[in-house]
Amino acid sequence: MSTKPTVFYTAHATATGDGRNGHVATDDGLVDHDLATPKPFGKPSKTNPEQLFAAGYSACFNSAIGQAAKSLKVDVEESAVTAHVGIGPIGLRGGFGLAVTLDVHLPGLDEETARALAAKAHEICPYSNATRGNIEVDLNVSTS
Repeated sequence: MSTKPTVFYTAHATATGDGRNGHVATDDGLVDHDLATPKPFGKPSKTNPEQLFAAGYSACFNSAIGQAAKSLKVDVEESAVTAHVGIGPIGLRGGFGLAVTLDVHLPGLDEETARALAAKAHEICPYSNATRGNIEVDLNVSTS
């Protein structure tokens, strides 16, 4: 059985220049950023790929929360998801990897329902499905 989706939308982005210190833009011009390599102990001077990934993952996961809420018949109008995307070397293998923590805020729900909702969203979200088995993703769920 194929896990490749039936695609209904494709985003197009092109990176130019010196990679992480270059430029990225979408074909429609809605994303158009100079990039800078993140500094471990400094404030970013320009957008970096990890910020773009965090923005996409948090938005996608919050949409998945909404979809999961419909099946559980709960109100999540005030939901918020903050994605923390870290980058660093991968032990002795060489190369670099990502680590993700999602802070899922579901005010007004009891803790058990909130955790079940976040777990269901984690099954639905395309970013979660893409990262599963490749990037460790921690879910922190709060209700107040």
